[in-house]
Amino acid sequence: MPVACALVPRFRLIAAITDRGILRRPAALAPEPGAAQLIGEVTAAAERFGLRAGMRMGEALSRCPELALIPPDPERAERFWEEALRRLEGIGAAVESDRAGEAFFEAGGLAGLWGGTEGVLEQAGRELGLCEGALQGKPRSNPLNVGLGAGPGRFCSYVAAPRSAVVPDEAAAKFLDPMPISLLCGRLGDEADDLPNELERLGISTLGRLAGLPRDAVADRFGRLGLRALRLARGEDEPLRPRPVREAIAVELELPEAVSGQQLERGLELLISRLLAHGERRGRTLRVLRLSARLAAGGGWRHEVALRRASADRARLGDALLPHLALLPSPAATLRLEAVALGPETGEQLTLSSPEQERRRRISEAVRQTRSAAGADAVLRVLEVDPESRVPERREVLMPFPEEQ
Repeated sequence: MPVACALVPRFRLIAAITDRGILRRPAALAPEPGAAQLIGEVTAAAERFGLRAGMRMGEALSRCPELALIPPDPERAERFWEEALRRLEGIGAAVESDRAGEAFFEAGGLAGLWGGTEGVLEQAGRELGLCEGALQGKPRSNPLNVGLGAGPGRFCSYVAAPRSAVVPDEAAAKFLDPMPISLLCGRLGDEADDLPNELERLGISTLGRLAGLPRDAVADRFGRLGLRALRLARGEDEPLRPRPVREAIAVELELPEAVSGQQLERGLELLISRLLAHGERRGRTLRVLRLSARLAAGGGWRHEVALRRASADRARLGDALLPHLALLPSPAATLRLEAVALGPETGEQLTLSSPEQERRRRISEAVRQTRSAAGADAVLRVLEVDPESRVPERREVLMPFPEEQ
């Protein structure tokens, strides 16, 4: 079943800048506070100096000393991208999106509804176009450069999207063969942002050259991340993990003037009360909350808070959120609170259970809490497959830890 990709190049960079003229100059997104010193998305002018997302800061500045570093605005980027994702879900797409500016969904089930894979891509582009004018602050007559493509897997469709290509299953390896190894930047996880750069320094400049390497040699030199890069270069990929469709449960408060300290705390208490009174909550508890702000000096800030136990208690929510207000880099002009994940309804009836059942219930709850805070792959278990194998990767595999014991 073909996987479609909707890609808006430099989406985070466009969302962070206020002067559109900077897109014509060498510029890049600066690293977020506390993150690795790697630059983010870059302009076309910066690409002519050999710069790309995921490059080390020192190397980027040595190649382009006049490079302008733009402070990222993740709150604004995620807000507009959330609107785009909801429009894609409106055409029936089950969307997976781990970062603003790119989304993946299976196009096979929608082909009959919209007239084939090309029709699905055309309809997706039409829906994304409705969000572009608001992001740019300009009329829709000057749209963003949206790339739409399809392929047998997530990575193949990502490579096809800027080229507006639909790649059949049997042509995936041939299509990927001449593509630059730099396309793997950001595809392997945050811990492997420098792996494509290292491969390039070793003379492996294309995906085809990487795909031709022996699997054992790649595993010995680069380990698990190298094997993942090898699978992607050969056109192999994992199934999509669409996000669950959820209601928009969020409240926002515009502050009359840039405030901080005790006034800001009172504003947060008001937001908590409004969120608990939101009609879409329907009596359910809150498990993960996202606190964000528009800063008076420009830009945005956001922080996600996972509760140890889902709750709808106003005092407990305040105790969990108030300490994070100290992380605001400057006074806020707008404060926003959003329910990212919901828990069970309040007033659950207690049931009689044995100590063993209670232990399993607590383990399941701990797994859910950990995954809410750190992602779906945060809790895994080791499954023994071939203990006699001479290859370490074949002896055991990591599997998701089941929530229900």
